[in-house]
Amino acid sequence: MSDPTAADSPSNGDGRLVRKTAVELVVNELRSRILNGELAPGSQLRQEALAEELGVSRIPLREAFRLLSSEGLVEQKSHRSAMVSLLSSGEVEELFDIRLRLEPWLLYEAARKIPEAGLAEAERLVAEMDQTHPNNWGSLNWRLHEVLYSAADKPTALAMVKALHDKSERYFRFQIVNAPIRKQAHKEHMQLIEYCRGRKPKQASDALEAHIKGAAEQILAIVRTFMDEQEQEAPPVRKGKKT
Repeated sequence: MSDPTAADSPSNGDGRLVRKTAVELVVNELRSRILNGELAPGSQLRQEALAEELGVSRIPLREAFRLLSSEGLVEQKSHRSAMVSLLSSGEVEELFDIRLRLEPWLLYEAARKIPEAGLAEAERLVAEMDQTHPNNWGSLNWRLHEVLYSAADKPTALAMVKALHDKSERYFRFQIVNAPIRKQAHKEHMQLIEYCRGRKPKQASDALEAHIKGAAEQILAIVRTFMDEQEQEAPPVRKGKKT
């Protein structure tokens, strides 16, 4: 049986994994590279090269590809290779449409009873987001929203929203490198906190709806631009000779 602490083991200096047979480590490593942009959309994930680089056999790699495929981060091409999923404006629209139906309701329920300690933690997270690297912004953004929504005491809905944020994280990276957008997010997050502190659920819910819609518009614009640039850079398809 593998060491139960293996999933917390870090990579060593040359990128090879400390625990060589832990699927969780392979998944975490590849997920991190995809979310921080080290593995760009469309990048090929070849088992042989990754097995050598990470110091694992191909069995955990195949399982990692399967798990990341279920998260929408990887598209399996064959038994031996996969690629990082391409960005999708349709996926962005769907993710944010669902968020709009769940999150304002959750905040409405939470705003009337979130304790001051929770609001103070939310303010601390906003301050941390102001200073963090873009690679970390998405995870901090979820922690902020989780703190605000937890007071609603709706664990099933909260788990669903977390899954949506996890799927959205790769898109936040494209959005949050823009400094004016970060300032706007700061202002809107602080407004949500103040509405909760004032026990104003309707205003908090309405402000969150506007916040989510605005983020969706920004990310969609960036993703569409990125997709257009990728299409322009792609080599032309050669037509075969007719026989």
